[in-house]
Amino acid sequence: MPGTLDAFLDGPGTSVRDALHIVPAGEKVRPDNLLPAPDVTESEAADQFQLASLDAVVRMKLVGFRDKDRTHLRDLLELGLIDESWCQRLPPALAERLRQLILNPE
Repeated sequence: MPGTLDAFLDGPGTSVRDALHIVPAGEKVRPDNLLPAPDVTESEAADQFQLASLDAVVRMKLVGFRDKDRTHLRDLLELGLIDESWCQRLPPALAERLRQLILNPE
């Protein structure tokens, strides 16, 4: 069901803020999201698990665009993992969000 989010909590009395959140592949986390979450095929193999590709993570962060998402995107920009050239790879609405963040990081 779109709009629901499952999470694993690390024991009783823990906060959802500190939980491991499960995002269903190919589904919108919230009905008003611009795009659904990436598919599992947009991942890379690690030693014992799969990791979402950088492209997929950037899109997820731009779709969510909450304060913590913008913080993560600023970190990626600062590390040089993403830059203005990424705007060409994104749908227009997401490219605009990235441009906005590049022009006004705070």
